[in-house]
Amino acid sequence: MRQTNYHLFDFMDFDPALEREEWLWKCHEVISVSEKNGDIILDIPFQRQLHQEDMAPDIGSLPEAYTLVIRAYSDKILRLFISMTDDSMTDESLMLQMDESLTGMPLKVCNDNGLYIITDSEGKTRATIDTRPYKLDRWSSLQPDPQPTTRLTLYPDGDMDKPVALSDDHFSPPRYDALPLGYVMTENGHVERATISFQCEADEVFCGTGERFRKIDLSGQSFFLKNQDGQGVNNRRCYKNIPFYLSSRMYGAFYHTSDYCKLSLADHSTRSVQFLNDRATIDVFLIGGDTPEQVLRGYRQLTGFPSVPPLWSYGVWMSRMTYFSADEVEEICHRLRKEHYPCDVIHLDTGWFRTDWLCEWKFNPERFPDPKAFIKRLADDGFKVSLWQLPYVAAGAEQIDEARNNGYIGRLLKEQASEGSNFSTLDYAGTIDFTNPEATEWYKGLLRELLEMGVKCIKTDFGENIHMDAEYKNMTPEQLNNIYALLYQKAAYEVTKEVTGDGIVWARAAWAGCQRYPLHWGGDSEHSWAGLAGSLKGGLHFRLSGFAFWSHDVPGFHSTPNFMNSPLDEELYVRWTQFGVFTSHIRYHGTCKREPWHYPNISPIIKKWWMLRYRLIPYIEEQGRKCAKTGYPMIRPLFMHNQQDRTCWHIDDEYYFGDTFLVAPVMQPGGKRDIYLPEGMWVNFFTGERLDGGRWYYDVDTILDHAPVFVRPGDMIRVYMDDVESTDDMDLSKSVLLDITRNYKGLQF
Repeated sequence: MRQTNYHLFDFMDFDPALEREEWLWKCHEVISVSEKNGDIILDIPFQRQLHQEDMAPDIGSLPEAYTLVIRAYSDKILRLFISMTDDSMTDESLMLQMDESLTGMPLKVCNDNGLYIITDSEGKTRATIDTRPYKLDRWSSLQPDPQPTTRLTLYPDGDMDKPVALSDDHFSPPRYDALPLGYVMTENGHVERATISFQCEADEVFCGTGERFRKIDLSGQSFFLKNQDGQGVNNRRCYKNIPFYLSSRMYGAFYHTSDYCKLSLADHSTRSVQFLNDRATIDVFLIGGDTPEQVLRGYRQLTGFPSVPPLWSYGVWMSRMTYFSADEVEEICHRLRKEHYPCDVIHLDTGWFRTDWLCEWKFNPERFPDPKAFIKRLADDGFKVSLWQLPYVAAGAEQIDEARNNGYIGRLLKEQASEGSNFSTLDYAGTIDFTNPEATEWYKGLLRELLEMGVKCIKTDFGENIHMDAEYKNMTPEQLNNIYALLYQKAAYEVTKEVTGDGIVWARAAWAGCQRYPLHWGGDSEHSWAGLAGSLKGGLHFRLSGFAFWSHDVPGFHSTPNFMNSPLDEELYVRWTQFGVFTSHIRYHGTCKREPWHYPNISPIIKKWWMLRYRLIPYIEEQGRKCAKTGYPMIRPLFMHNQQDRTCWHIDDEYYFGDTFLVAPVMQPGGKRDIYLPEGMWVNFFTGERLDGGRWYYDVDTILDHAPVFVRPGDMIRVYMDDVESTDDMDLSKSVLLDITRNYKGLQF
């Protein structure tokens, strides 16, 4: 395989082995700048480059000109749009759900001898375009740039100390490592693959981009943004790609697309952030702010705020893969109540159908003979029912002929693909076509029947992959693949809210905008210490991608080394439970038994922690409402409250849970870990010990039934001190304030 270190091949995906010819077109000098209806219009010619590693200009080629639009949506948000296809700039998008406050700010431009200054209605400078000559040779005589380019600098929030400039990143013309703007054209004139790059700094930190199972600083890494089954939480695959990143320079970039795309965060060049879209359109929102929360709030103002989950969802969810009968479920629920394990939700995974995994959206009539009465009995005892399903129709499903004949699933283009080839190892005949409104209503009808029986939540599993060898009503497979999760979850969320009044799903895949339909969980983590650590890393990045609510399978989904049946590590079970208690939602799920009484050595500890969870529900509910209205997620990396502390920008095994708790989960056997406490005084929540911040504590030993959790002196935490079996028993008006006074000796629970 040929390998180079040149931008043309490394980042722009040129393949010298291709039979067809491809050419790269690079932006040239801006030829005009004007204002139109409050937008700034830049006419930019592009020049074809010779097909060689050095990217020299093809002098014989005629420039192709395209229009770049700059638009302001508020005093903190700018948008850049340029398309080499027929795409038009619009605010109507599946991903966009703009807040009413984003009314737009008209921009104006003035020309100061070749330096164009763009200001908004408040007089703030929002961008500059420099067309003045600037190259000096070694004898200081003014020389023209041999490869002129667009020199555009943006100030998303009008702060001149935080410029975001297009990157003209090269060793010497024409040896480029990043292009400010460019696109690819094939020999038949087809335009594809557009790129944009921004300058970055040597110590800049990047985070977000979805549920990334990586260290908190993503600098020096590149990502292909294509949703796929992650198959774990310790690899490069990703269930939830989000085309958004947050920079430590206090700006965020949202690339408004559902196409396959690539993002290099100071990787291909340490001087540049580079974005490559498979479609030759660049549509990027730059969001400024003084804090990470302000930037994330700006992102939600564009793509939508999450709704507030129902109170019961904050209780414990009990599940495994899988329960197979009403009798089995009721036996488990009866034992939970008999032994006073507080619990709100019982989840039925793949086994409630006629055949395990054969999703037909109907209860097995023999094992669940009267599902409505079954659900009613559980509800009377304080249990809500959640059901697993997926967005594919199997060849053997009862609905297959109806789905095919009415176009409710994508029409496969090859007969031999009818059993799900080019899709996954699972044998499904077709993907429900949510681009077809009739198919969406048909799917909602399948769920409505279940919800009207009393089911409270639908687990919208899968959705990362679709049949790529199928035809869909209103999108190509390539455009649909990433955004499919949004259409799928929107449909399930809407019908659930319509029937039950509660807006909730339990989802795995995600793309930009899915945060509007909570909630999401972290996928199929391994029951291991690595799985625990990977889950937290993924959750932190996901929360920095606009999502307020997130959960994970306690104590890991699959066993190891035997996928289904290896015994669970009891110490890990406890430590993962402690992590779960301090997460917005807590669900037990996995390939073998997860009910705590199967682990009698630790079950008393587990019960204590479940009871603590219910003590904290008033606080969690209070924080959930705040998170739904702001840019705050429920779990937050330390830098969200300590952005000037450089150490906090590199810690990914501690987090804030809401405004108050600092949590440092034990992530290795033996109970020891290093803990960093930011500046100020801290109080151990369980012992009352006071510790100075602004320093590391090494080899901190924590007994098994405690966890390193800290609060501040003077904090007031709303708690519920009465024992309950479920949230049905709770009257939040009876919650009390736990005052972290000088005499606080730790919470006894």
